[in-house]
Amino acid sequence: MRASGETLQIHCYKHNGKIHRIWEEFTVLYETEDYLVGGNYKTKVIENDGRSHFTKEPAIIFFYKHNWFNVIAQFKEFGLFYYCNVASPYIIDDNTIKYIDYDLDLRVFPDGGYRVLDKNEYKYHKKIMNYSDDLDLIINKELEKLIKMKKHKEGPFNKELIFSYLDQYKKIKNFE
Repeated sequence: MRASGETLQIHCYKHNGKIHRIWEEFTVLYETEDYLVGGNYKTKVIENDGRSHFTKEPAIIFFYKHNWFNVIAQFKEFGLFYYCNVASPYIIDDNTIKYIDYDLDLRVFPDGGYRVLDKNEYKYHKKIMNYSDDLDLIINKELEKLIKMKKHKEGPFNKELIFSYLDQYKKIKNFE
């Protein structure tokens, strides 16, 4: 188990094994047998084409060991937003969280509304990267599971829990 305050990197890959995106910092907050929670803020993000930018707001991120998604709670000026990636379960290798992004995303807005994003990108990558029928079934079932969690305000969608992790992150990083 990782210790609270430990720092890791995040590497996101595509199904073909190519790096898609790197976050230079992820601060561990809590880990169980099923998931890892951490935060970042003003973190450098490097895109696959070499361009980079910094995250603009604090974020609390849930990575799962058995579920095919990860969830990013973003504390924006206009409220709490979520960006959820349908992705492989994560592994940690050499102090780096690694997972494969499978294109489909769930965007959740402060009013509770949500939208599934990047359906066309998923169809395109499914074809050119030869996602199997079994993989397609897993991805779609996991997206349904993610939407159900959101509707029932479970896990990262429990605002009280998310704000407690944000408070913990602020104390570790010493900012308000």
